[in-house]
Amino acid sequence: MTGLLLCGLGIAIAIKVKHLGLHPWDVLNVALFELFGLSIGTWSIISGLILLAFSLVVNRKYIGVGTFLNTILIGLFIDFFLWTGLLPSATHTWVDYLILILGIGIAGTGGGMYVAAGLGAGPRDGFMLYIADKTKLSVSHARILVESLVLIVGYLLGGPVFIMSLLYTFLLSPVFGRSLMVFKGLITSIEERRVPNSISS
Repeated sequence: MTGLLLCGLGIAIAIKVKHLGLHPWDVLNVALFELFGLSIGTWSIISGLILLAFSLVVNRKYIGVGTFLNTILIGLFIDFFLWTGLLPSATHTWVDYLILILGIGIAGTGGGMYVAAGLGAGPRDGFMLYIADKTKLSVSHARILVESLVLIVGYLLGGPVFIMSLLYTFLLSPVFGRSLMVFKGLITSIEERRVPNSISS
């Protein structure tokens, strides 16, 4: 839950400086929001539900309780943090890049945290993994393919695409990977301490 909360916070911070460019899925959600209304978080939920429904039909391998929580809660958290009015606003100076990097760092940390829990991949990650399985592409190549197509669709719909849209994944992935390693190690350490206690009891 903390991981999902941090994901929502990081995405909301990035959206405040969206003129620099966003992650492909957020480009799409912002474009749909500007075209049809509702809210950015609502479109995140809708797109997640569509991908979740697809996964339920074709392959449930990567679905768990965490998948459903991810689908609903991240969108709600995005809207909540944007609604509070407490997030830093765009300055249209170099400071905006620091704000965006902060958002990416928080989102990446949260992503690693919730994946480490092992309760199921998010709907977008599950879809990407399904594409990798079907096409025999590597996971990284499948991610590039899927996110490139999403970015193109978001751009055509008028979403905020700029230089950071191209760099976003390259900045997010190392933070995510490090966070995943740290929290997996923490979980393993906790489980190892529990085993001796269980034996002694």
